[in-house]
Amino acid sequence: MITLDQAIDTVNQLPAEQQEVLFDIFYHRKIEKRRKEIAEDAKNSIADFHAGRLKTKPVKSIISELAQTLDGYCICLNQDNQD
Repeated sequence: MITLDQAIDTVNQLPAEQQEVLFDIFYHRKIEKRRKEIAEDAKNSIADFHAGRLKTKPVKSIISELAQTLDGYCICLNQDNQD
């Protein structure tokens, strides 16, 4: 197995155009892998919901819980202001 440094050195030896093609391939593979992970998570969540392992909650409660789990992020919703 080659090391990361060896792989980088090998890629650096490629012409710029081939490097771009390689980066594009890896980028799209990463996106596709993440899509499959999200789809699998959604499938499992739906199955859990139908099996009664998940319960419905009010949207405000879900947003509040989500906001508490995000470090350094602020989720601000003002439903009273309809500007």
